[in-house]
Amino acid sequence: MNDRIHVRIVLPYIISAVILFLPGLIFLFARESMPPYYGNTLHPADYILGSCAAVYLILCIVIRSRQKRWISAFIEGVENEVEDTVRYSVRNHPLPICIVGREGKLMLTNDKFKKYFADAKVLKTDIKEIIGLGRDELDPEKGNGRITFSSGGKSWLVLASYLNGDADQSIMLYFLDSTDYDELRERYADEKQCFCYLCIDNYEGILSKSTDEKRPAVAAALETAVRGWGASLDAIVIRDARDRYHLIFDTAHFRELEAGKFSVLDTVRKIETDADFPASLSIGVGVGGGSLAEAEDYAAFALDLALGRGGDQAVVKADDDVRYYGGKVQVIESRNKGKSRVMSHALKQLLSQSSRVIVMGHRHCDMDSLGASLGVHRIAFSHNVEAHIVRGEIVYSMEDVFGAAAKSGTYSFVSSDEAVKLADGDTLLVIVDSHTPSMVECPKLIGMAGRVVIIDHHRKMKDFIESATLTFMEPGASSTSELIAEIMQYDDKVGRIGKLEANLMLAGIIVDTNNFSVKTGTRTFEAASWLRNNGADSMTVREYLQSDMEDFKQRANIIANADFSISGIAISRNEGVHMNSQLIVAQAADELLDIKGIKASFVVGETKGEVVVSARSLGTLNVQMMMERLGGGGHITMAAAQVPGATQDEVIMKLKELIKENYEQEL
Repeated sequence: MNDRIHVRIVLPYIISAVILFLPGLIFLFARESMPPYYGNTLHPADYILGSCAAVYLILCIVIRSRQKRWISAFIEGVENEVEDTVRYSVRNHPLPICIVGREGKLMLTNDKFKKYFADAKVLKTDIKEIIGLGRDELDPEKGNGRITFSSGGKSWLVLASYLNGDADQSIMLYFLDSTDYDELRERYADEKQCFCYLCIDNYEGILSKSTDEKRPAVAAALETAVRGWGASLDAIVIRDARDRYHLIFDTAHFRELEAGKFSVLDTVRKIETDADFPASLSIGVGVGGGSLAEAEDYAAFALDLALGRGGDQAVVKADDDVRYYGGKVQVIESRNKGKSRVMSHALKQLLSQSSRVIVMGHRHCDMDSLGASLGVHRIAFSHNVEAHIVRGEIVYSMEDVFGAAAKSGTYSFVSSDEAVKLADGDTLLVIVDSHTPSMVECPKLIGMAGRVVIIDHHRKMKDFIESATLTFMEPGASSTSELIAEIMQYDDKVGRIGKLEANLMLAGIIVDTNNFSVKTGTRTFEAASWLRNNGADSMTVREYLQSDMEDFKQRANIIANADFSISGIAISRNEGVHMNSQLIVAQAADELLDIKGIKASFVVGETKGEVVVSARSLGTLNVQMMMERLGGGGHITMAAAQVPGATQDEVIMKLKELIKENYEQEL
């Protein structure tokens, strides 16, 4: 068609030129053959040529005028044809289509749109009533060019585009039915497989406590509980060992499992045994991942966390997210000190391979962290290895004991900057009373030291230091000082320790057990007895733990102003900003727990740059999980958190939300 248009436009000019060119050429040759003309006027042939040119010019003007009229008529016909075609196409388009005016009202809809959105009226219905977004929110250039919503049992994907490319003009919306796609996507997500590792905690201990007659029944009850749980999930259940299983099931069942908060933990806990502790499970579930192999890696990581946190809980690892369930049973203390003996031997070997030792605890050092640090310093000193303790910002309550340690001249304290200068490939870094990079005094040291050792009694957290050469984590221990005391007993070069470090290690045990009332086992008393034999004095320790009158008044105000509106829970705060808030709120939380009827206490305070929280429980509530939600950690009955950039009101509000969401039903 375009070729015909071009011919129709160009051909008249060509024909006119040819018609006039021929006579002009004839007269040109005729002029050459005529005799010379000597008049003053033009040659007669020139008049003929000029007349041809004039006629050609006139013909061009006439042709141009007629072509303009023809082209206008042609364009108008094309436009009418296109408009009819577009109007027909929009009206009969297989997709629902509508045009939204600048005021947000429907300006035009097609038949498909009317079929699915029968209540929508042109010039009356606002687009927000249909898709939930107003005209001002429909901006393809700001990422709102693709909208999803559900209506009439269908899922819709809406594509938006400006008319004429002008943001101030109307917008055309195309509605794509994505119901089948969404259902397929949900089905794919539901049928994606999860991997689970399951371990029965203290399996051998439970059976050994049972009589010969009851032992098969207990083992069968545990087996039935695990396999019954697997059957409820339509899972493949494979028993790897007497106390270990792995399961594979669909994500759809996992969602049901998570909604029920892994009720199998409660089921197993109710199984009757002759042991003085309940049966429990450790479960690690891997969700997501690019393959089943990656889901298995997630599950192994999750089980490692569950076991490192003391068992009786389920840990879910889903890509970058880790979630915890259960954890209602206190960690059972192991009477076997074999790990301490192995740890002592391994530590001696690492010391023999190192030029120096740097000891580092957690930020805002407390009695347990300092006592354990001095103990490691003593071990290094006994092996003639240079040792330094990283000293950070000292809280008010620890100034006296730090001063006493520095004054003795026995211990080398260095700042974080000095420690960084000392660290090299031959340096052994020993981290005590912590296992996460965000909590230690100088995280930079972890990547600079040649070897890293972790000694801690806290439950394992997801962001633990994975690069450690040697890890000794015992959540069943009362304190890190208890673990260091056991290690020292198996080191024949240590001998008798200094009185100051014996006092501070004993103080660490007393503080972390709240005067031997929580997390106290036979090994705790054995460690305390060994420290007493090495010169620890209970009266000196008591002096270390004394507080001044101002601190006492603050604790009294905290207790007097506590909120008991939630049954069984005390929530209070330490008004104002205090350098020693961390110690005061911890002591106040302990004392609130002494009130009859109180099963858990939470005290919030504020120190320089952050809000501190101390949480205590009699075991009914797992306060560790609550503090983890605030960025902290600890144990079931004793935990804490430090929340930077928040106010006390915000933290208390978050605490109440956590209690309401997860724990109020358990009180």
